[in-house]
Amino acid sequence: MADDDDPRSDAPRPDGDAAAPATAPPPRRRRGRRLLRLAATTAILAVAVVAALFVWQFYVLVPWTRDGRVRVQVAAIAPQVSGQITELRVVDNQFVKKGDVLYVIDPFDFQVSLDSAKAEVENRAADLQVKRAQAARREALTTVSTSVEEKQQYAGTAKIAEAAYASAQAQLAQAKVNLERTEVRSPVNGYVTNLLLRVGNYASAGTANISVVDADSYWIDGYFEETKMARIRLGAEAEVALMGYAEPIRGRVESITRGIATANAAASTQGLPNVDPVYTWVRLAQRVPVRIRIEQVPQGVPLVAGMTATVSIADPTADRRDRLGAALADVGTVFRVLTGRERQPPDSAVTTRVEGARDVSAIPAPEVGPTPPADRVVPTLPINPERPDITAPAGKR
Repeated sequence: MADDDDPRSDAPRPDGDAAAPATAPPPRRRRGRRLLRLAATTAILAVAVVAALFVWQFYVLVPWTRDGRVRVQVAAIAPQVSGQITELRVVDNQFVKKGDVLYVIDPFDFQVSLDSAKAEVENRAADLQVKRAQAARREALTTVSTSVEEKQQYAGTAKIAEAAYASAQAQLAQAKVNLERTEVRSPVNGYVTNLLLRVGNYASAGTANISVVDADSYWIDGYFEETKMARIRLGAEAEVALMGYAEPIRGRVESITRGIATANAAASTQGLPNVDPVYTWVRLAQRVPVRIRIEQVPQGVPLVAGMTATVSIADPTADRRDRLGAALADVGTVFRVLTGRERQPPDSAVTTRVEGARDVSAIPAPEVGPTPPADRVVPTLPINPERPDITAPAGKR
């Protein structure tokens, strides 16, 4: 028995049929939610599968390596004459052009040698002139005044004088070159590196004492695993990312190394081959150097020999990655449409014509009579008093 003081006892109690629509969502809405959850789950799984395939394609099949190095040619410069350094015209890490003077060796001794060579040339030239004149006079005399042997002797003396003059000229040229070599010049355009020279140091001929990095000879070596060599082609485009710089360097594959060192190639002290023990079930892939020619360097990215680089090379299967990327985009579009984040085009924007269907515009419109006056309009009455929203003409009540 209900309590009279309970305020809920006076409240109207709607029947089950009337209360159900107010508390439970309609079946169509429930089906839409289930379809939405199913579509979202399917889209997420599809994205995961495509992403896994993309990662596998990029990291396993595409030729790329993090084991890359920036390389450069270095000119180790040695003087061609010996002497004390009297002038140093560069500083460490300075950019120099081809032909610029790096340092100067004391030229005094070489200037003396040049002057001596010049004097020797003049002496030999005068002696040659005398010897030629004597030989010419003997040659003009008859055999009555001089003998044939004497003529030959003076002619030989003139030849010796000519050889001595030529030797003096060669020594003069060497003295000039030695004097010029006291100025040690850069053979390339580049940067002076690791400069340890000081004024007063003694420079020995043939001993390198200064290095210049050739600025026009940079390249990149990528050390690729042998399992990825089948997808590397000469001339293929390459992208190089240096550590610490976002902009990549563009280049192309210039060459592939045709040999790498192996420890088994060296013989032992007894002349027997060295064979390193290996595990049959574990085999490490060897790395092969691939030379990348640099074609484009972004602004503000310095090239320093020895820098670490990540090298990626375009391979013949690059279109697979494009298809995977397109698939990812399609899956993302479907997911946004299903979740309502991207609106579908209205039905009016989609026009589809079925073959054999009759043109709607050709169907004549029905004739509509004139609108009756207000006093002739039949009023309508509700069919069910409890449902005033459903009405019927008054004549049929």
